[in-house]
Amino acid sequence: MSEIATPKFVRAPTLRRALEGTPWRRFVILAGFALAWELYARWLDNALLLPTLGATLSALWSAILSGELPSRALTSLRVLITGYALGVAVAAVLTTLAALSRWGNEALGLLTSMFNPLPAIALLPIALLWFGVGTPSLIFVIVHSVLWPVALACYGGFLAVPPTLQMAGRNLGLSGGRFVAEILVPAAFPQILSGLRIGWAFAWRTLIAAELVFGVSARSGGIGWFIYTSRAQLETASVFAGLLTVILIGLLVEGVIFRSLTRITVQRWGQVQP
Repeated sequence: MSEIATPKFVRAPTLRRALEGTPWRRFVILAGFALAWELYARWLDNALLLPTLGATLSALWSAILSGELPSRALTSLRVLITGYALGVAVAAVLTTLAALSRWGNEALGLLTSMFNPLPAIALLPIALLWFGVGTPSLIFVIVHSVLWPVALACYGGFLAVPPTLQMAGRNLGLSGGRFVAEILVPAAFPQILSGLRIGWAFAWRTLIAAELVFGVSARSGGIGWFIYTSRAQLETASVFAGLLTVILIGLLVEGVIFRSLTRITVQRWGQVQP
């Protein structure tokens, strides 16, 4: 009896699959950027204008060992998380009211038209007058920077929910907050997640800018204050170390928190491709 020929499948080598993965491509991009930075800084040969990557990493390590940079980073993160949470909470209330009533819809449209184009940093003088130099002023401008992009993203997602899905929720007897929480939010979660990402980035930028302007105080300022004092002392490597810290924290939040949230929600629900 002749043997039945079985098809042979050619599997890509493990090394090739690894090289084609997203982590490898990102590593190559970062390595290329780091190499370009190092070579250009050495060619420029002016540590006051642009320190080398090695000098920057050395300053970063020294600031970490001294405990100053971790302390400044924790201070910034505490303020950032507080302002971000308040901004998201207020955005949730406004978008819920907008989804449930015409008055809420008109109020959200008018408020976003008025305040969304207004840069958060422009509110610093008002924040100083109302709250003084301190954490409440920082939280105030962070809430402003987070509130409007998150509210717009959420409400835009609500408007994109198919009418048939909304009618199905109504037929099930859902109304008010339950209708929003059980029908609109899950259906619009990809847009909501995008708004949360944008709001986080806006909050970071606003916080660092505000700390660069007035900080909190020499003892309790955050990363922005660390960058400002390093610039005043002409320690350019420390300035870049502070900027690198902001970038690393942003990458960590994006790569761990938001990617995990995406994986366990919209990817698991089949709303976006992995």
